[in-house]
Amino acid sequence: MWPPFLYAASPLVAALTGACAAAVGFLALSEFRGGNLAYSKFVRARAAGARLLLPSRAGMLVIYAPALAAALASFAVPGAVQGARAGPLCAAVAAHFLKRVLEVLLVHRYSGSMPLGTALLISSCYLFNAVAMIYVQRLSRGLPEPAVDLLYPGVLAFAVGAAGNFYHHLLLSRLRAGAGAGGDKGYKIPRGGLFELVACPHYLFEIVAFFGFAMIAQTVYALVVAVGSAAYLAGRSSATRKWYASKFEEFPARVKALVPYVW
Repeated sequence: MWPPFLYAASPLVAALTGACAAAVGFLALSEFRGGNLAYSKFVRARAAGARLLLPSRAGMLVIYAPALAAALASFAVPGAVQGARAGPLCAAVAAHFLKRVLEVLLVHRYSGSMPLGTALLISSCYLFNAVAMIYVQRLSRGLPEPAVDLLYPGVLAFAVGAAGNFYHHLLLSRLRAGAGAGGDKGYKIPRGGLFELVACPHYLFEIVAFFGFAMIAQTVYALVVAVGSAAYLAGRSSATRKWYASKFEEFPARVKALVPYVW
């Protein structure tokens, strides 16, 4: 029985969804197995043999800017944002990546570099998923509406996720600003907000934002993007918690990886 909160999926949508599930599943499994993508804390361990390196800020712009450009361009494509869900979905995707670009430029403090290949890989995933979510939404026009309408709860979930993600990114930026040149690239144990309970609250809220996309869209593709992103960020969170525990003897044992009091 098809879930009452999703549009029916055509063979094309099913094929796109299967490809997405395979890709994000591979990345998530790789993170849990220790094959962490080479950015942030894991650059040193994974980028030793990389020939082409970018400054971290430039690499992050390569990651986020193409998806932002695609989401904004969708508003100029005839019919792309028609319908009760297509406009809010395009706006949410554009807002998400605009926020990330502005954070790269104005909030985050970077040191070091990242492999060009890593930046292009992540950028390709974001770009493809942004375009595919919008395209699948276009394909859903004219289909019977899902019996359960999650549009407005989805907008709320996206807003909460974006706000929580930004707040914890701001805390991380302030931590790096006060770290100076000492230690491991200036890293310290994060404090404040949900950092008192989990190692990666910014990932937790990003997952909430991605489920906001899925609730707005109510397509199986957007749902798989959300579930796959959650799995990938869970693996990343687990690796991050292990990294903190290995670098800082005083790292609190009570702090979980991603979900407060649970895991």
